[in-house]
Amino acid sequence: MGHRFAPGDPVIYRMSKQSEHPGRRAENIVPAEHGETYAYTVEKYWRVKDILPDGNLLLETRRGKTHVCDPADFRLRKAGLLTRWFRRDRFPALTGHDS
Repeated sequence: MGHRFAPGDPVIYRMSKQSEHPGRRAENIVPAEHGETYAYTVEKYWRVKDILPDGNLLLETRRGKTHVCDPADFRLRKAGLLTRWFRRDRFPALTGHDS
């Protein structure tokens, strides 16, 4: 029935963005009709901070920002073993669980 998440799990969220200058981590770059801007996706490396009473996930970034996300969101996935190893510097530091 989908992924089961727990506090502390490293996750990857594929965020859609739009700008005139996609960054070096941009993927799936598509120019606008007249070429002024580009639509693209960027992988964000976050950590599950908590599971909310409504079942949504509270996700935390490396800089301490938080986002609420439905665990069934197709853009969200658990980080695999190799990703956790090779991209370990991109995930937020693992801290104690706030109760």
